[in-house]
Amino acid sequence: MTETTTSAAYEISTDPARLDAERIHRWLSTDAYWALGRGRDVQDRAIAGSLNFGVYDSASGEQVAYARVVTDHATFAWLCDVYVAPAARGEGLGTELVTAARDHLAPLGLRRMMLATEDAHGVYEKVGFTPLEHPAMWMTLDLQPPS
Repeated sequence: MTETTTSAAYEISTDPARLDAERIHRWLSTDAYWALGRGRDVQDRAIAGSLNFGVYDSASGEQVAYARVVTDHATFAWLCDVYVAPAARGEGLGTELVTAARDHLAPLGLRRMMLATEDAHGVYEKVGFTPLEHPAMWMTLDLQPPS
């Protein structure tokens, strides 16, 4: 099911047909510290396997932001690849986008939504994210050697 939220200047939609995959890949692979150099094939697979949120300028229809959520739609969600185009920054779009993702998932009764960020803690705190209460219980498995 796709969902669209509209404000005066922007629309947020989960419709995968509206995504500008080339633009998303360019943004992330060239300007997002966590995805620098990510291949287009990898990005396309990530989009295909995720719940995607696009933000579009209401006047032009141009995509100006993106986020995706990896989820089982029952217990857990991972918010990732949150990106706002430089020209659209400073207008609160990041907060609106993350709020839309949170609100879209809320009716599912998920136990937890997680994310990782180096520099946008304030954006996520506005939406209710907090640091891990027990970080020592979380583990990671790196499946690729460090580059």
